[in-house]
Amino acid sequence: MPQYHPTVPAPGGAADAPDDARRRLRVVGAVAVVCLLWGSSAWTAGHLHTGPTLHTVALFGHLATLVVGFGAVLAIDYYGLLWLLGRRPLREVVDFTAPLHVPVWGGLLGLTLTGALLEPHLDAGLTQLKLFLVLMIALNGVYAGTLHRRLTAYGEERPPAGLLARGAASALVSQAGWWGAVLIGFHNSRP
Repeated sequence: MPQYHPTVPAPGGAADAPDDARRRLRVVGAVAVVCLLWGSSAWTAGHLHTGPTLHTVALFGHLATLVVGFGAVLAIDYYGLLWLLGRRPLREVVDFTAPLHVPVWGGLLGLTLTGALLEPHLDAGLTQLKLFLVLMIALNGVYAGTLHRRLTAYGEERPPAGLLARGAASALVSQAGWWGAVLIGFHNSRP
């Protein structure tokens, strides 16, 4: 019989309703902030013109924050793969990856801010796809955060298969988004 975990909402548990409402409100707030920052960055990119010096500084910042953000994503997913291969317990994976969310979000924020300074061609289809991928990555990051909190609540117990499947799907979406944006960025940077 599955045990009840106080940080995981109990099905139909009225006592957890205020906590559930607060969690949902935080998620909705995070989604709103992500969409606002993404939209503001895209709007700014279409209206801002930078000189060569600022463009060079922004390009360096863009590459540096790519290393920070995507590097942390790769570390998280590598640890998830170690768990899938039976080389790490889930508790260790969850504990190791928790602090990596900060560099992921910091890198993504840095990429968004510096990307606005690189004067992207917003009318190009590939650039629009890259912008969509960035939004997808960020929204998936909000979702991954909720999954991480739910996985943490299981401690040493094996979480339900559905929750693990959602975690794997989120990792695949993340990898597809990051690699897609990197490839488009590389293509767009060529002369």
